[in-house]
Amino acid sequence: MPKDELEHEIADGVTFWLAEDEDSLLGVMGIQDKGEVALIRHAYIKPGVQRKGVGTNLLQHVMVLTDKPVLVGTWSDAKWAIDFYRRNGFAVVPSSLKDGLLQRYWSIPVRQVETSTVLADNRWLETRLLEVA
Repeated sequence: MPKDELEHEIADGVTFWLAEDEDSLLGVMGIQDKGEVALIRHAYIKPGVQRKGVGTNLLQHVMVLTDKPVLVGTWSDAKWAIDFYRRNGFAVVPSSLKDGLLQRYWSIPVRQVETSTVLADNRWLETRLLEVA
């Protein structure tokens, strides 16, 4: 991510957390408070350490930073990302709700809305079930 984009994301309220070893950066993940929900943003893990717990550790860390329901958006073609979040307790939001969530909480182009998937944690799913009941 270019420096000016990083500065914009930080100014927009994304807090970034890093995973490092003594020699290098292993991964990064951001969390952004959006009022009634929090968003996981910009999760990247160095290819050589993927599937070794770095992403899971970062996700667990940012999840305890909020008591709000958590959503994450990713490209629909990013099956590895969707699988990662599903392994960590997230569920794919039905397509009937996805576009509204993307338009409400993210600032992305229409084309990106069309090609994205939203996943939600159990807190969000429980909130939705209570609203329906």
